[in-house]
Amino acid sequence: MAPSQLPAALFAACAVFLTLAVPLIAGDPDMLQDFCVADYKSLKGPLRLNGFPCKRPENATANDFFSNVLAKPGNPNNTVGSAVTAANVENLPGLNTLGVSMSRIDYAPWGINPPHTHPRATEIIFVLEGSLDVGFVTTGGYLYGRTVCKGEIFVFPRGLLHFQKNNGGAPAMAISAFNSQLPGTQSLAVALFGASPPVPTDVLARALQIDGGVVEAIKSKFPTNY
Repeated sequence: MAPSQLPAALFAACAVFLTLAVPLIAGDPDMLQDFCVADYKSLKGPLRLNGFPCKRPENATANDFFSNVLAKPGNPNNTVGSAVTAANVENLPGLNTLGVSMSRIDYAPWGINPPHTHPRATEIIFVLEGSLDVGFVTTGGYLYGRTVCKGEIFVFPRGLLHFQKNNGGAPAMAISAFNSQLPGTQSLAVALFGASPPVPTDVLARALQIDGGVVEAIKSKFPTNY
């Protein structure tokens, strides 16, 4: 191959690679039609899909693409001091196959959104009121953290453990966006201490280097949901 042809060949090879790689790195599979409004009724049958089946287009309405779920503040008066309200494909059927969703997070004074992960999405958070101390931990154990004030944003990479804390004595509020119609949320504390069947106490005691009695005491604070 002549030297002058090499850059063009490399460019073509890179273009082909990126074309093939995009579906693999996207948050959700790419859509194959204009829209695919989730048909919740069909889930009552035996068929199960990776996602939701579609309504017929002629049965879709404008309301399938509308929600006011984020308009109402959540109630952060709980043990952690925060409330997350999600707008995802489970309550907004028009999001099906579109690969996006949002959440509203309301924080009590000094409240936290405890350490958790989103296994299927990257998250970008926009602070609307107050200021937050936020951070995520890499697979190498390094914490990237800082304060994010009103009008500022911060990104939590997909799958990495992260948290937020209201660092003021007044309520705070933020909006999060995700590159998945259903990003999933796994709380670190609930996964370890509230799983059903439970994670064995001796495993947690050895992993955390604490006494088994301490593990049992922590488990008592996380009743299982199953």
